[in-house]
Amino acid sequence: MVNLAQAWAEQYMNLHPETAIAVTGGGSGTGIAAIISNATDIAQCSRNIKEKEVKQAEKNCVHPVEWHVANDGVAIAVHPANPVSKLTIKQLSDIFTGKVKNWQQLGGENKRIVALSRERNSGTHVFFLEEVVKLGQKKNPNEFDASVLMMPSSQAIIEEIAANRTAIGYIGLGYMTKREKAVAVARRDGEQYVLPTIKSVINRQYPISRSLLFYTNGTPSGEVKSFIDFVFSKAGQEIVRKMDFVPIR
Repeated sequence: MVNLAQAWAEQYMNLHPETAIAVTGGGSGTGIAAIISNATDIAQCSRNIKEKEVKQAEKNCVHPVEWHVANDGVAIAVHPANPVSKLTIKQLSDIFTGKVKNWQQLGGENKRIVALSRERNSGTHVFFLEEVVKLGQKKNPNEFDASVLMMPSSQAIIEEIAANRTAIGYIGLGYMTKREKAVAVARRDGEQYVLPTIKSVINRQYPISRSLLFYTNGTPSGEVKSFIDFVFSKAGQEIVRKMDFVPIR
């Protein structure tokens, strides 16, 4: 969410030059750790805070309050020269658990699949693990295969895919460029394959969608409340759309 927050912050500071907002990335886990230790006003997250994290916060007299500020579709990206253009959730799970290792098994070329993931501290990593790798089943034992390359950022995934026609990775919809090809995804065999777009995420047609969240320590006031009010405003949600994420309304 770092690019989105930077855009919000820049526009807000243009309107309120007396206010300074510092935006730092590092993954959802980093943001949650910061709110637990009361080291930040707002933690940005692309996953829900966990029960154990709430308990840690409460021990520090921090009371996390959740704010649903935008939506996102997680795009499955491959090199434009890759002939594979559609996959099911099960096939994606098989790729990232190492059960399927060659594109030929999916109707592509006889080439080894290079699977790319975000690092474990990333909220996108956690979301993809729970909803795709584990097929949305909490007790599913599936994990990322040891062969999956853990990348430090979405930009790193994009660069690798652009240079490697055998690579596949997942990135937020706002990161897609013309250098990658989005794969259409179906929940299961026999269902419609859907490309990740703002419209398909709003309509809940695209299977790999999620909420983007803020967490604060209790109900905010003052400048923090004013900033969050701006995020929810028409102008703030227009920034969401311009950044290729999905507004909440």
